[in-house]
Amino acid sequence: MAEAVACRVCGKTVSDEAQACPHCGQPLPRPNLVVFSDQNFDQEVLKSDKPVLVDFWATWCAPCRMIAPAVEAIADEYLNRAKVGKLNVDENMSVTGRYNIRGIPTLLLFKNGQIQEQVVGATSKEALTKLLDKHL
Repeated sequence: MAEAVACRVCGKTVSDEAQACPHCGQPLPRPNLVVFSDQNFDQEVLKSDKPVLVDFWATWCAPCRMIAPAVEAIADEYLNRAKVGKLNVDENMSVTGRYNIRGIPTLLLFKNGQIQEQVVGATSKEALTKLLDKHL
């Protein structure tokens, strides 16, 4: 049975069975994609026993929207091997400031609580999988 969920881009209510928001066209988040925040970042990222790929993004950022499908696909493909998620820079200023995020999208790969890799700007799914594979 379908449930109503809020689109993380435009905020409108949509069916969780939809692949994309009918209002703004953005892909809906996948269940394997973690939503990081100022409140859960230390526990979910820094204390994780797996490598963690964090996508720093914002709703107004066109390149962020361009790479979103790749990040979501990687979350599915690396389930149980790595944690993949997104952190909205406009809603989570503490973590954004702690890591000196100046341009988005910025993707940071953490392992054992430390940054191992950084990518600033839009990139390909292939580049992200190579980056992750080095740390598994």
